Amino acid sequence: MFEKDLSGRTYIVTGANSGSGLATTEQLVRQGAHVVAACRRVAVGEEVTQHLANERGSVEVSALDLNSLASVRQFVAAFQAKHDALHGLVNNAGVMNTPQGRTEDGFETQFGVNYLGHFLLTELLLDTLQASAPSRVVCVSSVAHAGMQNRPATIDLNDLQFDQRPYDGIVAYNQSKLAIVIYARHLARRLDGTGVSVFSTHPGWIRSNLVKNTVPPWVQNVLLRPFSGLLGMMSAEDGAQTQLHCLLDDDAPHHSGEFYSQNSILYPNKENRAGGWPMRSP
Repeated sequence: MFEKDLSGRTYIVTGANSGSGLATTEQLVRQGAHVVAACRRVAVGEEVTQHLANERGSVEVSALDLNSLASVRQFVAAFQAKHDALHGLVNNAGVMNTPQGRTEDGFETQFGVNYLGHFLLTELLLDTLQASAPSRVVCVSSVAHAGMQNRPATIDLNDLQFDQRPYDGIVAYNQSKLAIVIYARHLARRLDGTGVSVFSTHPGWIRSNLVKNTVPPWVQNVLLRPFSGLLGMMSAEDGAQTQLHCLLDDDAPHHSGEFYSQNSILYPNKENRAGGWPMRSP
């Protein structure tokens, strides 16, 4: 899979400036692909991808703020003005357990950023993806889409904004991640026969700044970072294997619409989960 020559292929990775998004970008560029790194902070994206200048492929950093649907539209317009093809879209960016807030368009922050922004991005790029088929869409979700044993995740269509119930950052996060899984399954059915495959994934418990609103800084510094391996946390490179598998594995298109996980409490045994080493399909 990692020996494939991706020369002439174009990918978009959101949140490509850190974590598994950066690791995914690095691997694709090493294999010769051109990656459009969609980042909210362009200067940071350019800084962290400088080391890829001498690799086989290439990277360009483009502004994308998923907090704004206008920014999503501007990003797509800029992309389509420069590129005729898109072979893979990785909806990787996300926020977790944020304080209560709204996007520029008035949506609850986590639902707006994690789901609605990526939903619009994907829908606007569908024509390009279909024209470039075979192509793939990878929607990064989480094991949190299932919720907890005593509190399964749901999408409260009557109160998406938490106007009528107390705001809970974890409940809002779970709701957004469940929406991603449902959308991926629905989109796979819509695109059946077009050559565009769609997947949702759980990357695992990755060492990243995603937990900054959930775990106090002193716990991160004293426990998580020094003992991350013992606690079962994964590197960004290991976490990226799930989305890279869905992007590059030859068998994956036969399982369009499925949820992939290599490390999850939903799949406690290696033999009954999609994942492990090497990855396998659901």
